[in-house]
Amino acid sequence: MTPSRNLPIIMAALFLLALPLGTLSAIGIAVPHWLDSLWWSLLLAVVLLAALDALRLQHRTSPQLLRRLPDRLLAGRWNTVELEIHPSAAKPLTVAIFDHVPDSMTSENLPAALFLLPGKTTRFSYRLRPLRRGHFHFHYCEIHLPSPWKLWQQRRLLSLPEEVHVYPDFIRLYNAQLTATPLANRQGRQRQPHSGTGQEFHQLREFREGDTLRQIDWKATARRRTFISREYQAEAEQRILFLLDCGNRMRSRDGELAHFDHALEACLLLAHIALRQGDAVGLATFSTPQQRYLAPAKGQAQMNALLNALYDLESTRQPADFTAAVGELLDRGQQRSLVVILSNLRDEDNDELPVALAPLLRRHAVVLVSLRETVLDRLRRRPVASFEDTLAYQGAMTYLDARENLHRQLMTQGIALLDTSPDELAPRLVEHYLARKASGAC
Repeated sequence: MTPSRNLPIIMAALFLLALPLGTLSAIGIAVPHWLDSLWWSLLLAVVLLAALDALRLQHRTSPQLLRRLPDRLLAGRWNTVELEIHPSAAKPLTVAIFDHVPDSMTSENLPAALFLLPGKTTRFSYRLRPLRRGHFHFHYCEIHLPSPWKLWQQRRLLSLPEEVHVYPDFIRLYNAQLTATPLANRQGRQRQPHSGTGQEFHQLREFREGDTLRQIDWKATARRRTFISREYQAEAEQRILFLLDCGNRMRSRDGELAHFDHALEACLLLAHIALRQGDAVGLATFSTPQQRYLAPAKGQAQMNALLNALYDLESTRQPADFTAAVGELLDRGQQRSLVVILSNLRDEDNDELPVALAPLLRRHAVVLVSLRETVLDRLRRRPVASFEDTLAYQGAMTYLDARENLHRQLMTQGIALLDTSPDELAPRLVEHYLARKASGAC
């Protein structure tokens, strides 16, 4: 409990009144006795009133509060939260309210001064912006309650527990993609027929130069007494499986977000687009004790399942183990899919990675996304003006050359590789998917 502004003002007025009385007594001028008695009576009255007012405040019932949160909060986006206040006082009351939001969120319009009328519900809204995704808790709402005579105010913490889930704002990336590229038109364009050895039977035709023996339909050949080939096209509906690295190499940070967050948002963006195309989408994680796996499925329900599986997933300090990740994936017995691996390749992967991915390539198409630190690009472009600059430039070029050698080695195995900065990851991944979809290479 603390004094309001009124009590110090009253006390200051009393002491200002005592100042001339004391001055007159000090210079030997007689002061009427009744003035002295009056001042002490006023002081005693103020003290008694203040004590009584404090006692009444202690017994004053707190208003009832109700917090209304959106069903889903998006990281980085402003959301509206409503507080509903039911007063318990029999007279009008002015209170100050402050909602204790989680540390990882910022707010606007708090604290707020509200005028409460007896028997009437008051509603107040403030804006809330989560800075990161995850699972968070609200615990208290703080209210500053005045005493009946406005001499005191009391700070009370009202228990108002609530849980909230904050999801990645992949729709922001989707809208940006629509603005930057003619994505909406490209999603709706017709697939081109793709002759050859896709996965879906298209038609029978006469054998042509370049056809393989596997394409020959021997029963049709016997009936027609000429070689007949089966023509295939890529399946109109595909299966996409993300393999997301959650290990220590994804903890690198460029700007506000870590590489892991860029990769996660890119996965959700591509999943959103692929599901709208009718494809089945799934996800598996590795290098984390919190293993997440969603079998490929279609429809909006799968998008909700992906959001619920990933919203609180964090990167760890574990090293990337590609061999174990590929082994676990193959043990699940997946149908042929487009496997999109998101990681940050290093020069130490030269020996393990090509061997680890070889079994995966025999059963699936593989796209390997390697995130590149933007600081390397800056070092490569920065003018060399000192010996320290020379060392930094040489170190960056040596590291980048080792990465490029690994990339070339992987591409010779038939792996599609995207080497990209975090900011360009989402648009480049979507462009690659749409190009594969249009060509029938998925």
